[in-house]
Amino acid sequence: MVEVLLFHHAQGLTPGVRAFAEELRAAGHTVHTPDLFDGRTFPSIAEGLAYIDEIGFAELRERGVAMAYGLSPELVYAGFSFGVLPAQKLAQTRPGARGALLFHSCLPITGEWAFGPWPAGVAVQIHGMDDDPIFVGEGDIEAAREIVNKVDDAELFLYPGDQHYFADSSLPSYDASATALLTKRVLEFLDRV
Repeated sequence: MVEVLLFHHAQGLTPGVRAFAEELRAAGHTVHTPDLFDGRTFPSIAEGLAYIDEIGFAELRERGVAMAYGLSPELVYAGFSFGVLPAQKLAQTRPGARGALLFHSCLPITGEWAFGPWPAGVAVQIHGMDDDPIFVGEGDIEAAREIVNKVDDAELFLYPGDQHYFADSSLPSYDASATALLTKRVLEFLDRV
């Protein structure tokens, strides 16, 4: 069993993010779900992003990074959309990472916004919908493909649909069948890292 540090998306630590963490716990894994918004949740992505803009993307990302310290370095870092920022930074820069799970978002590993190359020996799974206007339309899919092309143990899974937060059971964008397949793949990943 592994230890996972799971970061929420721009709408906050919703009941759906908590439920996803509980599924991983039910399979025997230890899952930490820090709340980067101090209990606040938002009814829409736009409202969550407005809050993030108010605080600052970099500030909130670094809050997430700081939450890893005090935990074992041998973590799997996971993030939903906005939560990919601290998760991916930690997976790429904190020694000892066992893996990364990137849901609905992905950052490039080269260029101005990159944290550097992907570290050897750190497995990664990336999950998104094939017609998601954010994941596909804003270029995250290209970053994901770059990782898959350059990293030995990297997988990109695309699900049919156009929803961004499809794995959050508390939101209207939830897709039960896609989430069931995503969860199966995540549990297989956690069993092997």
